Amino acid sequence: MTELFTVLVGLLLLNIVVGLARVLRGPSAIDRMLASEMFSTSAVAILLLMAFILDKHELLDVALVLALLAALTVVTFVIRVWSELEAPKSDNDPGDTLK
Repeated sequence: MTELFTVLVGLLLLNIVVGLARVLRGPSAIDRMLASEMFSTSAVAILLLMAFILDKHELLDVALVLALLAALTVVTFVIRVWSELEAPKSDNDPGDTLK
């Protein structure tokens, strides 16, 4: 079973590397935020798998804290985007700040 967990950790690391292309390419801040959320989800899964592989239960606490921080990050991002969408645009607005 440990071998399966090790393979899954490798696949999740590959998932993070592929997601890095989305962060670098964009095209918008929303795409980048979704990719960073995928990073945090993959990191939590890696930490949980490593906790069982290494028999280190402290990693479960680290995974929980990382999951809570990821959720807080998404809420903050949505509040920022929502406030920018509701704000009236002025005539001298240089453009959309989300792109």
